Amino acid sequence: MKIGLVLNPLAGIGGPAGLKGSDGVSQWALKRGSLSQVGLRVKICLKEFLPLPKNVSLFTFPGEMGANVCRDLDLPCTIVGSINTSTTAVDTKRAIRTFAELGVDLILFAGGDGTARDLCDTVCLEQIVLGIPCGVKMHSGVFAINPRAAGRLVRELVLGKLFSVMDAEVRDIDEMELRLGRINAKYYGRLCVPAELEYLQTTKSGGREVEEIVLQEIAAEVIDNMSLDTTYIIGAGTTTAVLMDKLGIENTLLGIDVIRDKRLVAGDVTENDLYKIVSNHLDVKIVITVIGGQGHLFGRGNQQFSPRVIRSIGINNIIVIATKTKLKKLNGRPIFVDTGDLDLDIELCELKRIITGYEESTLLRVSN
Repeated sequence: MKIGLVLNPLAGIGGPAGLKGSDGVSQWALKRGSLSQVGLRVKICLKEFLPLPKNVSLFTFPGEMGANVCRDLDLPCTIVGSINTSTTAVDTKRAIRTFAELGVDLILFAGGDGTARDLCDTVCLEQIVLGIPCGVKMHSGVFAINPRAAGRLVRELVLGKLFSVMDAEVRDIDEMELRLGRINAKYYGRLCVPAELEYLQTTKSGGREVEEIVLQEIAAEVIDNMSLDTTYIIGAGTTTAVLMDKLGIENTLLGIDVIRDKRLVAGDVTENDLYKIVSNHLDVKIVITVIGGQGHLFGRGNQQFSPRVIRSIGINNIIVIATKTKLKKLNGRPIFVDTGDLDLDIELCELKRIITGYEESTLLRVSN
């Protein structure tokens, strides 16, 4: 697992100075004698998940953007990038882009709403982030309730526990307006954050999911996000069968079908058929489920998804669907891949977002 840590060292510095925030007034706040509390708050967070497990790599930026607090805690880390003498949003965005290029599973950032906006401007919605609250106002929903809570949330994640994720709003107040006594809060965007939620939620019956309803919700979530110019390869199984049924398309229960514009293109295809199809279409996605009990994603009953097919489609174009009841029956085990190509299996090993309901998903680690 890879974690990217970035600090906005000037976050919250305007609060003690009575400046209603820090955006654009950090030097003024420093002249008033304000001291940054970001490093102290980040240390509180980091101590909650020390020592780092051997399978966790921490990346951070130099100096006050992360390396200093890691050094103070004797926390092993890889320092990447460079910063200006006086850090700005440009440095934050550079760090975030660097983390994205490194393929980190989680960006842990310390700051306020302004920092959250920097992330919103820079990362894709699939990138999981978590905010350590260090700002003045913080109206966004991407922050933990306090630094200790952020650390405990990360600890759960690095220990490999099943995690839900959700899209949370980024909101910001115009601080110049606020200083003039006018509150002008507005929606800025959304970020993907871990969610500390009950394992079974929203759709319950006697404490358990109503399987049929949940399957319909999963199908609705996939269909609502389908693009007419995208080719979808639908994997085998009863979970994906509900999706095909909702589309009104006859499916191959134990085979693989191809659809486009919500119509059947090819049914019960072979590996060779698939490779020809993906070679002739630019935008292709796989919709697949986990084998119940076993937990296999590839390599069991769906060998049509060969290494060359998966590589042609791209590992970021794999949509996984499953009910949380099915995932719970894995008893904490990860999802497995066995494509026959060790290098590809290693590439597939990541925290995978699994659609578990309508506008609801869960994170589970893929292993080989």
